[in-house]
Amino acid sequence: LLESKIQEAKSKKDTLKARAQSAKTANKVSEMLGNVNTSSALSAFEKMEEKGEPNLAEALNQLTSDELEGKFALLETSSVDDDLATLKKEISGSSTKKGELPPGRPLSASLKFQDAEIEKELNELRQKAKEF
Repeated sequence: LLESKIQEAKSKKDTLKARAQSAKTANKVSEMLGNVNTSSALSAFEKMEEKGEPNLAEALNQLTSDELEGKFALLETSSVDDDLATLKKEISGSSTKKGELPPGRPLSASLKFQDAEIEKELNELRQKAKEF
């Protein structure tokens, strides 16, 4: 939200600069062509600048306020760094060395079924698979 307001203020500032430059260019072109109607175009640009100046001043005021500094300080003292440090300590305190996997469960324990019928059927399927 704050960054978008800053970006918006910069954008308005750039727009005002571009409008002022455009007004100067329009004035020069009108003078070259001998057009007498340059004062109305210039006054229109001046009115647009006057409308934009309060918004620009407000945005710049927000940028320099103490509230902004407080928000940045709050962001800098985030608990994310503390959480990361805690996780690193937990990982480094584990029994496995870096790059090693923790021990798995035994293979034979994972193949035993409680139901005798399922175990019998499984053994029959194993025998058929060996025959092929």
